[in-house]
Amino acid sequence: MAVQREWFEKDYYAALGVSSTASAKEITKAYRKLAREHHPDASGGSEDRFKEISAAYDVIGDEDKRKEYDRGRRMGPASAGGFASGPGGYNVQFDDFDDLDLSGLFGNLFGRGRRGGGGGPVPMRGVDQEARIHLGFREAIDGVTTTVHLGGGPDGDSRRVKVRVPRGVDDGQRIRLAGKGGAGRNGGPHGDLYVIVEVAADDMFGRKGRNLTLSIPVTFPEAALGAEIKVPTIDDSTVTLKVPAGTKSGTTFRVKGRGVETNKGIGDLLVTVEITVPKKLSAAEREAIEALAAVTDWSPRDEPITTT
Repeated sequence: MAVQREWFEKDYYAALGVSSTASAKEITKAYRKLAREHHPDASGGSEDRFKEISAAYDVIGDEDKRKEYDRGRRMGPASAGGFASGPGGYNVQFDDFDDLDLSGLFGNLFGRGRRGGGGGPVPMRGVDQEARIHLGFREAIDGVTTTVHLGGGPDGDSRRVKVRVPRGVDDGQRIRLAGKGGAGRNGGPHGDLYVIVEVAADDMFGRKGRNLTLSIPVTFPEAALGAEIKVPTIDDSTVTLKVPAGTKSGTTFRVKGRGVETNKGIGDLLVTVEITVPKKLSAAEREAIEALAAVTDWSPRDEPITTT
């Protein structure tokens, strides 16, 4: 793995507010919290701070990169803009990196590389980049092919990258496009592009992982006597749901295989029934309800109150 110049100049742990001994889970948690707070679209967000957070997570959030980064940090800073390998070791100024052959130097520092000097500048991998796309609720479920615009890179490049979003992608999910990031130096490979998906809410359905959620109103007679009701599904068809007699408002039923389909499987549709009370009654309805009230000899408040 090619060593990045900026790894020796920046403290990525400090950028995320974690210690150098933080676990991978702690690093990810810190990144997500800071990314939400400082995203340019958020209130009070900062594009520069967001880029700093993303760059830090790209390195210490990756197990292999983190090992190389930590190994380089253990060499310790020497003077402004450089580092040293210890007494009698190398003392390098970063201003000299463009013209310096690093093949022998980093081979000695990290215990690998070509023996002997010469051979020209070492290829350096391009930086990883990040972009965001906004999808409709059903676009995310069905999958879509779209493009992202990348601009303002270190070389001033501006380009569009095609992104094939898999079906069932969820809000906040990251899609990695290998080799679609920043250009490498000295013939090195491109970095990766990470596309973060933001999914809009739907007017009818909600989502919990691969499961879809839906609230359906029912009348008191339907809940009390039982009924079969038609329930809409995400593919614009319907299924028949059997509501048992005596169903309580807020009861949730599971319709198998009617959720979100991903490459890991398909979820279910979770239907919650809510008893709806009419705002206006006809004369016949009022008479029937008054008759029911007259013969009702129990009260739900006479039963023990529970939190479930």
